[in-house]
Amino acid sequence: MDERIVTNSELEEDTVVESSIRPLTLSEYIGQEDVKQNIRIYIEAAKMREEALDHVLLYGPPGLGKTTLANIIANELGVNIKTASGPSIEKSGDLAAILSTLEKNDVLFIDEIHRMPSYIEEILYPAMEDFVLDIMIGGEGNSRSIRINLPPFTLVGATTRAGDLTSPLRDRFGIIAKMQYYTIDELVQIVKRTAKVFEVSIEDNAAIELASRSRGTPRIANRLLKRVRDFALVEGHGIIDIDITKKALQRLKIDDMGLDDTDHQLLLAIIEKFNGGPVGIESVASSIGEEVTTIEDVYEPYLLQQGFLKRTPRGRVATPLAYEHLKIEYQSDLFH
Repeated sequence: MDERIVTNSELEEDTVVESSIRPLTLSEYIGQEDVKQNIRIYIEAAKMREEALDHVLLYGPPGLGKTTLANIIANELGVNIKTASGPSIEKSGDLAAILSTLEKNDVLFIDEIHRMPSYIEEILYPAMEDFVLDIMIGGEGNSRSIRINLPPFTLVGATTRAGDLTSPLRDRFGIIAKMQYYTIDELVQIVKRTAKVFEVSIEDNAAIELASRSRGTPRIANRLLKRVRDFALVEGHGIIDIDITKKALQRLKIDDMGLDDTDHQLLLAIIEKFNGGPVGIESVASSIGEEVTTIEDVYEPYLLQQGFLKRTPRGRVATPLAYEHLKIEYQSDLFH
């Protein structure tokens, strides 16, 4: 399938965009008010005690600002941040190399922490609890364990699948924060802030239109703004107004609820091929040529949140709202 514009997964272009517009302080960070207020208190308390902040676990769908928040935590603490991803830490030496570079109270950010190998997890436990690293050196028959003392540090873990974390790892995080989808008002603020960074003018109603089609996700809002900016430059007058916004989004095939062709294809498969459900996720995946994990992580969360899909013990079901949105006549007996 073609690369989706409204996917909340990170695309290559997002890396450059997000780093250039990323807020640096909690006061600049828009949204996630409850999480933000609590973390502000924890940071202040840690600074007053001159201790490392408790380990932090951030979880929720992709694109909601977990990486940004990790960087802000380090910035607010006035310490360095080292970054890694769960799948990239393959050997105990990889973890030792990262941990040995940390200085007192530094932040280690591990993205996709649920994908870290189990044997790496076990090495991480004493590092998180006692700030020591026990590693084996030498070959077979000549191996021995050595203990390396580490400075106090804060591990910030990010995951889109909190349920995949083992209990021993999850229990070692003192601060656990769930990231929520953003409101349209919050996304409007983000769109306007990004437009200012991009040095492009955007009208209020255009910002609202963009925000309402961004699936509650800042990453998608910023990506759409970037694309609409191109249309405004080439086919408009350089100003993002409501007309050029609607025209651009229509050309990008993103409807008024932020659904694209892939979402329509998923819902239509359930309605037309499986009589509206219930149908197993594996059958849905096969019918549209996608991986089960991609559907669960990328496509489904927003469709479930908006009420287009339901998960039942017997499988996925397309709701009356999905029929209405796709302009298909709904027959209630399909569910029985």
